[in-house]
Amino acid sequence: MQYDDKVVNRLKRIEGQIKGILRMIEEGKDCKEVVTQLSASRSAIDRTIGVIVSSNIISCMQNIDEDSPMSQEEIVKEAVDLLVKSR
Repeated sequence: MQYDDKVVNRLKRIEGQIKGILRMIEEGKDCKEVVTQLSASRSAIDRTIGVIVSSNIISCMQNIDEDSPMSQEEIVKEAVDLLVKSR
């Protein structure tokens, strides 16, 4: 699968968030502030997972033909399973 620059940029922002959280911990910041930032990072990761799965399902559906090893139903089921597994 080809990952576009949007996904890479999202992951780089998340990486920056995590580095910021580590700095907060090293500086002894308040628990509430740290947890708030961790929650924001988790949300960003969840959104990135959604972008990757949706891009993949679109690509798979566009490339499906009679000789494809998976049906549309199987492709959708696999995508849903990935999303459920990510939580």
